[in-house]
Amino acid sequence: MKKWILTLLYLGVVTLTYCQTGNKTVFDAWPALKAFHGVMSQTFHPSEEGNLDPIRERINEFCEKADALATSEIPSDVNTDKVKKAVSDLRTGSIDLKHIISAKAGDAEIKAKLSALHDVFHQIVGLCRHSEQEKH
Repeated sequence: MKKWILTLLYLGVVTLTYCQTGNKTVFDAWPALKAFHGVMSQTFHPSEEGNLDPIRERINEFCEKADALATSEIPSDVNTDKVKKAVSDLRTGSIDLKHIISAKAGDAEIKAKLSALHDVFHQIVGLCRHSEQEKH
């Protein structure tokens, strides 16, 4: 439980510290990214403890949020080809995750795919940070 709380705290600090666009965080400037972050956080972190029920139960919502993110307007100061590709990869990977969950894949396969998507999400956040730093 402590690991989960520390992870959430770390993500919050990273988000507030590194993802600034103007006077707002990228999550404020990009509501679809914030919405996806909510479902990612609530499904990924339990998986770290071996609990895959949240992602199995919320995979449709997970895919809906990934789709909404992919079709949303990217804030102009972070709108790069790399961000667009990572968002597209997140959307495609979410659909793949839904398929393996539907096919009753084993825990290890689901956990690995979810972890990879978590990495893509952090890639997006990192790219946003990098884009903002280039402008200063």
